[in-house]
Amino acid sequence: LDDDLKNAILIAYSNIKKFHEKQLDALAINSIETTKGVTLWSEFKPIDTVGLYIPGGTAPLFSSLLMQSIPAIIAGCKNIVICTPPDSNGQINPTILWVAKLLNIKNVYKVGGAQAIFAMAYGTETIPRCLKIFGPGNKYVTEAKVMVSKEVAIDMPAGPSEVYVVSDDINKAEIIASDLLSQLEHSSDAKAVLISKNEKLLKNIKLSLSEQKRSLSRQSILNKSINNLYLVKAINDKEVVDFINDNAPEHLILLDDDFAKISPQINNAGSVFCGKYSPESFGDYASGSNHTLPTGRAAKTYSGLSVKDFGKSITFQTATPEGFLNLAPTVKTLATAENLDAHKNAVSVREEYANNDVNSLSRTAF
Repeated sequence: LDDDLKNAILIAYSNIKKFHEKQLDALAINSIETTKGVTLWSEFKPIDTVGLYIPGGTAPLFSSLLMQSIPAIIAGCKNIVICTPPDSNGQINPTILWVAKLLNIKNVYKVGGAQAIFAMAYGTETIPRCLKIFGPGNKYVTEAKVMVSKEVAIDMPAGPSEVYVVSDDINKAEIIASDLLSQLEHSSDAKAVLISKNEKLLKNIKLSLSEQKRSLSRQSILNKSINNLYLVKAINDKEVVDFINDNAPEHLILLDDDFAKISPQINNAGSVFCGKYSPESFGDYASGSNHTLPTGRAAKTYSGLSVKDFGKSITFQTATPEGFLNLAPTVKTLATAENLDAHKNAVSVREEYANNDVNSLSRTAF
């Protein structure tokens, strides 16, 4: 790899790592006393073995390796398994291998497609069984992930990429067109939507799209995906917000300088890019946010990939004798109301022990 690419990857790595390390701070509760003498806390624990699917072949997504492996490492996953398809010469792309070396990941398997998902889900003589599988892929990879989700966990249902752009500024037509095309070049089933209250902008945007499209390299894909472009006329900001929240886009670009008018009302979106200097390409590569995002309205219930997806929180609790006696009557009342007398009994049998300990402590203190 040339030095320019290496340096660009290192900058992306640094930004992604910085953002995701901050997420770790919010994943545990140090301690809280819910009743006097009853203390609870939670600890974040990593998933032992995770499988990362990295699209490869003729268009390797080494950025996807950064986005998946960095939070896995920060979470503390002991075993990280990578599956990626080879190119036409039977080789793994050197950029993917260089990133794997940078991150000290050694389990890289040259296999792609649905068979890679099944291999990670069930294990083979070569590929270890993984407890959770991550990563984007084509419709066969996506369907395989859905099929194995009864046996192992998966990150999220991820389909074709999509971007929604909101703008009323006809002077930004060139920028808008570039953002729409940046998603449409992903695949023939990618989707792009422009929402605007400016009817003149909606009518004129096709000219900017046509001019820019001619200079781009992925013509065979763009000639198909351009049919998945939607131009939506809104009457007011409420219609804009309602349309966004109903469709829950994977990527949302609020392009105009007054984005703060509607950004607080956005409830359903994978990742939001605010202002004209925040292209979606930043999030795809190097600003630090994760580009593995829910699609197809899944952002109504799913978040983008983060450190928490590579682990789970375990709740711990303990009570002093005094704390036990403080809470015992409440628990016995609730258990009785649900006719669960064994639950009540598990409290009752401890009461004598707790009273003895409290009395013993009182005598010691005296």
